[in-house]
Amino acid sequence: MLGKELRALREKKGRSLDGGLSIEAAAKALGFSRAKLSRIESGEIPLPKLADLKALLEEYEVTERADQEELLQMQRDSLKSEPITSYRNYLPSGMPRYLGLERDSAAIRGYENYNVHGLLQTEDYARAQMLSAKVVEERTTDQVQSSVRARMARKELLDGERQVHIILTENVLRTLIGTPEVMRGQFAEIKRLSSEKNVEVQVIPEDLPNMYRGAYNFTILEFHEVLDPVVQSDSHKATTMWSTESDVGFYERSFNAMAKAAPGPSYTAQILDDLEEKLWK
Repeated sequence: MLGKELRALREKKGRSLDGGLSIEAAAKALGFSRAKLSRIESGEIPLPKLADLKALLEEYEVTERADQEELLQMQRDSLKSEPITSYRNYLPSGMPRYLGLERDSAAIRGYENYNVHGLLQTEDYARAQMLSAKVVEERTTDQVQSSVRARMARKELLDGERQVHIILTENVLRTLIGTPEVMRGQFAEIKRLSSEKNVEVQVIPEDLPNMYRGAYNFTILEFHEVLDPVVQSDSHKATTMWSTESDVGFYERSFNAMAKAAPGPSYTAQILDDLEEKLWK
């Protein structure tokens, strides 16, 4: 994550220069080799020296104290194995921390027991969900609209070959978000996406006996190279990420157990049709 953020900051500064800021030019200015800076940006090697990070921040003109503290904390987190919890929505580049990793993933596996997973949401469902929390979260209408647009932009991840496998509990589909019309549209969207060759959606029925269910939502991101899998889970104002082998292994076992016990993806459309008939007609 630190490497990706530093790359984004270099590219951001480059956009303000006529010729951009190549990795060669940045490395020369910092007294690094091109290979070293390239490997830092790709996440192949850490950046253990605080002085090196401060030199990068100065070169990339990161002057806001909050931005500097965010990157300094990220540098400290990169050198330890405990879970990482972010209470700041955006990094200095303007990119949400989790979404930067999600964008570069090769496969996404997600479990949701409260809301429809963000990658599956319709615009109407996302807007209704965010408006319901508008007063509690003290957000303006413009902020809600911006968040809805960002969530819809994420769905571009479903185009192409990235493998996406989402598990929802039946409770998610029984919870009215907005109006019955919104729910019917959301069901139709899940069925549409489920028909894509790279997307699988499973539903855990409420009455399935002896069924293991995860206590909290989580998403597992896998990558083609360099980065090992990471796991993300949300709570109020915080996103926690796990990367150690033991933590990731726990969530992978949880997901695999639910995927194995729940009805297969081929049953999802029928489950949705039955629930729509009962609840949203």
